[in-house]
Amino acid sequence: MRRGHGQRRGQEAVLEAQQQQGPSIQHVYGAQHPPFDPLLHGALLKAAPKVPTTPVRAKRVSTFQEFESNTSDAWDAGEDDDELLAMAAESLNTEVVMETAHRVLRDHSQRRGQPALQEAPGPLQRLKPEAEPPSAPGDLRLVKSVSESHTSRPAESAGDAVPLQRSQSLPHSATVALGGTSDPSTLSSSALSKREASRLDKFQQLLAGPNTDLEELRKLSWSGIPKPVRPITWKLLSGYLPANVDRRPSTLQRKQKEYFAFIEHYYDSRNDEVHQDTYRQIHIDIPRMSPEALILQPKVMEIFERILFIWAIRHPASGYVQGINDLVTPFFVVFICEHIEAEDVDAVDVSSVPEDVLRNIEADTYWCMSKLLDGIQDNYTFAQPGIQMKVKMLEELVSRIDEQVHRHLDQHEVRYLQFAFRWMNNLLMRELPLRCTIRLWDTYQSEPEGFSHFHLYVCAAFLTRWRKEILEERDFQELLLFLQNLPTAHWDDEDVSLLLADAYRLKFAFADAPNHYKK
Repeated sequence: MRRGHGQRRGQEAVLEAQQQQGPSIQHVYGAQHPPFDPLLHGALLKAAPKVPTTPVRAKRVSTFQEFESNTSDAWDAGEDDDELLAMAAESLNTEVVMETAHRVLRDHSQRRGQPALQEAPGPLQRLKPEAEPPSAPGDLRLVKSVSESHTSRPAESAGDAVPLQRSQSLPHSATVALGGTSDPSTLSSSALSKREASRLDKFQQLLAGPNTDLEELRKLSWSGIPKPVRPITWKLLSGYLPANVDRRPSTLQRKQKEYFAFIEHYYDSRNDEVHQDTYRQIHIDIPRMSPEALILQPKVMEIFERILFIWAIRHPASGYVQGINDLVTPFFVVFICEHIEAEDVDAVDVSSVPEDVLRNIEADTYWCMSKLLDGIQDNYTFAQPGIQMKVKMLEELVSRIDEQVHRHLDQHEVRYLQFAFRWMNNLLMRELPLRCTIRLWDTYQSEPEGFSHFHLYVCAAFLTRWRKEILEERDFQELLLFLQNLPTAHWDDEDVSLLLADAYRLKFAFADAPNHYKK
């Protein structure tokens, strides 16, 4: 009786506490609801000991604990900074992240001014051993903050909003892509060449084995693929070529023969009444593609027409849809650059390439594009439901990570479909220079479901990258024109690496908690 009476008293105490606190909330990893501001409540946290609300399971480390342990040494911050960083990462509170980044940047600047650091070894000697990029959502190798890389830019002060949004910890592979040091400008060209040669050597050793470890290849490729090995790496990562070296020549020969059998069987039907509309639309769309220097070459136009028409005939569920045409270009340019010297990928000249080589490049481009489209085909079926769903997910994600931007767009009646539909339909190819698209696709092919799932986080990071400019626009027309013509013409690999790092941070926070998309 006493035992039952004690249980009832305990239950009544719990109910009374819940009534005082309001309705119970089920906590979900990756965010905190309602948002908790550690700057306002930090004193309360230090005054009162933390009491765990859930039992701790033995031999289990939470994802956030791994995140905290892997990033605390990278920031080299004090105890107060560690607490702020941990809570900022949990709640994704923008103000907290910015305040924390302010403090880290100030500390970093002070340390850089100390004489002891001037006597320290050069930047290359201070680098940690290169770690492999994450290959799964739960694999954390977050070892360095990219905020330090912004301290070397004279045009940006510590108070600028844009770099501070990038201040959370990143995958080491993304940091390596930026030079792997707090001040990239201090790296000499010889040092960069040495690092590039080292990366190229790692790729070549991996590819030279009798059976290529595709998982290891993905990890290496996350931070970018050296140009000499990019064609073979793309073919392997897309699933076009087998991992076994001995089987590759026969596979290439068989697939190329199969493609030209399709040409012989189907291409003459392009003038038939049933296929006339499809072929006419392809013929109209190709000259509108970019870069013009490549597309307007007659040989290239013929190749693209054949690739797109054959794909449309063999995929009647979707057929040809505007947007698919853009996805041919990166594969074609990467594969043809294996046979010509081109400093600028926007100005590739195919006139010097032999006909038999062009035929093989055409077949390889068709199959690799087909592999890509297999994973996102619902983007191009009737009513394009895949794109509709992704745009909706982007809207809900942005409302979580940057409510001010989301509210600003809503107040000015700018709908996400008006600018983000093209981002999903063309995989940002119309928003970025071709050289940046190729670098972006290095990572997409190394990420699980990179062209579908990871692309969502890239689009979210891409939108919030322009938050300052978006918030300054007060007119619907000007705001929409800006979002449809973003100033990325001078972007380079560093800009893409920062974008991917931001996207990875968002994926890390939200991928394991899909309910965060929902309101």
